[in-house]
Formats: sequence, C-alpha cells, structure tokens
Amino acid sequence: MRELFIYYRVRRADALDAQAAVSQLQAQLRTRYPRLRTRLLRRPAEEHGSQTWMETYASDGGISAQMQTDIEWTARALAPFIDGPRHTEVFVACAW
Repeated sequence: MRELFIYYRVRRADALDAQAAVSQLQAQLRTRYPRLRTRLLRRPAEEHGSQTWMETYASDGGISAQMQTDIEWTARALAPFIDGPRHTEVFVACAW
C-alpha cells in the first residue's frame, strides 16, 4: 500500500507558525479521511538557518492517487513557510 513522505525546508524563524499550519492541515485531512495517519518530523540539525521537515501520510487502504492530489492541493497553504520546493516520495511496504 502506498504511503507518502513529503519533505521540505522551513526557515527557523518561521518554525512555530509553520508547525501550527501543518497541524491544522493534517487535522483537516484526517477529518476528510478518518483512517488517515499523519506525522510531522524534522531533522535534529539545522543548516544555514533552515530545518528539514517531513510529513508522512499512511492509511489502512493505502494513499490513493486522489488522496495524494488532495493532500498536495491542501498543502498549498504552507507555501509562505517553505524555503524551496516540496518533495513528495511514494513508498510501498515490502512483502515478506
């Protein structure tokens, strides 16, 4: 099943506002998709006054292409806080 890993850089000065915005965004998405599991992570070290953040999205049924589009569309609200591009990676669990 597909899971999303989305990473980007946030300026240290914007970190508190960005965290509030991501929290609100992920709450909205969980309301739309009750089985959606979200996380927000960041690297412990900063580089040139910026932090690297990662949002993760998983669901019991996987992340459909439509859900991915909705997540990316909704995340446009984060643009003022992001320093550079957002990178979306799709992974699937290994079958063992």
